[in-house]
Amino acid sequence: MGLTGPVARAATYGTPTIKLSAGYLSGAVGATGDPTVAVTVAQSGADASALAVTATKSSKGSVAGTADIHLTGTGGSRTVAVTAHAQGYTDLTLKVTGLGGKTATTTLHYAASPAVQHSADARYLTGASDASAAVDAGGGYLLVANDEDNTLRLYDGAASGAPVRTWDLDDALDAAKEVDIEGATRVGDTVYWTGSLGNNKDGAYKADRNTVFTTTLSGSGAATQVAFGSAGHRLRDDLVAWDEANGDRYGFAAATAEGQVPKQVDGFNVEGLEFAPGSTTTAYVGFRAPLVPPRTGGKALLVPVTNLDQVARGAKAAVGTPVELDLGGLSVRDLRRNSLGQYLILAGSWAAEDNSAPYALYSWDGVAGHQPVKVLDLPTADAGGWESIVSVPDLTAPGARVRLITDDGAADLYGDGTEAKDLSHPEWQKSRTTWFTLN
Repeated sequence: MGLTGPVARAATYGTPTIKLSAGYLSGAVGATGDPTVAVTVAQSGADASALAVTATKSSKGSVAGTADIHLTGTGGSRTVAVTAHAQGYTDLTLKVTGLGGKTATTTLHYAASPAVQHSADARYLTGASDASAAVDAGGGYLLVANDEDNTLRLYDGAASGAPVRTWDLDDALDAAKEVDIEGATRVGDTVYWTGSLGNNKDGAYKADRNTVFTTTLSGSGAATQVAFGSAGHRLRDDLVAWDEANGDRYGFAAATAEGQVPKQVDGFNVEGLEFAPGSTTTAYVGFRAPLVPPRTGGKALLVPVTNLDQVARGAKAAVGTPVELDLGGLSVRDLRRNSLGQYLILAGSWAAEDNSAPYALYSWDGVAGHQPVKVLDLPTADAGGWESIVSVPDLTAPGARVRLITDDGAADLYGDGTEAKDLSHPEWQKSRTTWFTLN
């Protein structure tokens, strides 16, 4: 006679799944706090805490091997970090092993840029490579413009990685192409931004570059929000007309003619914007080109626009007396004033980007006729060119530190001859922000 009772059934498990928050990741040799990727794992019929995630393969171990892949976390959410050993690319295979011996794999496409000087004080801003202007958003957060698009990006300056929030201003600016944002300054909750105002690299006039606009910030830090304000599109024309009316002193008309490229010693290219001492209406427009006179060793040029608040609403520019500064033959790449009226000028070459060219920081009191003083020679030979000052500390304080940002758009970050701006994956595009001690 047979036995009766419940029949034992073997547990059944589905095939596990493994998903990445991004399939592409960039790191740097010797970096501190490189970006990470979130890993989500699951398996039907199993608790996610029972799943094991491992790195099983690297297509180029000299860049990063399986032992350089660090997996942390428990349950369904894990994190993967990678330590880079050499510049280049590698595909990293990650495997999840579930109950019942079932597995699944996924691939993380990894790119490593070379080591840089001051790496411990450097962080990488991913998602775009042509950082060109920035302002302090509070709480260690940075609002950064990119000269290849019209998107503002908010970054946590303490951590490498993607922006926490973005604002695409194409529609607000009614722009068909990039404004080529190159300068920015903040007054209260209003940020003024300027395009380069010059021709493009082929010497063609692009109307969208002739733009000055404002945004209004609300909140601060990670909670920062950005609203478009207003825009004007005549500053270039007004500066050319002013120069012609004053004896064509700086050659603006010739420099903006069709076929004239902006980055030459007698060119026309704006890269700095900051208000004059004690003013919220008069702003210094800082020129990368021309030098004055337009030859090696010439002085850097600032042109005061006395009604910038109205220019950003479309009014005709009122132009004051120009200021010529001895920056050792360098020109203005950025300038920034603090609440104490102290200025820092980021000085660099008028020429096209070359990371072997000299860069330096100069202090200044903002007064015409007073010459700036060099406070620091900046490191060169690393990828990218120094482009932006975020904010200025009290320059008299011992150990005062300043944060600078590079434009890496023309850099070959990964050793394959591809400029960063042309990389097909935004996760591989990046600029670098670094702290420097001034005294």
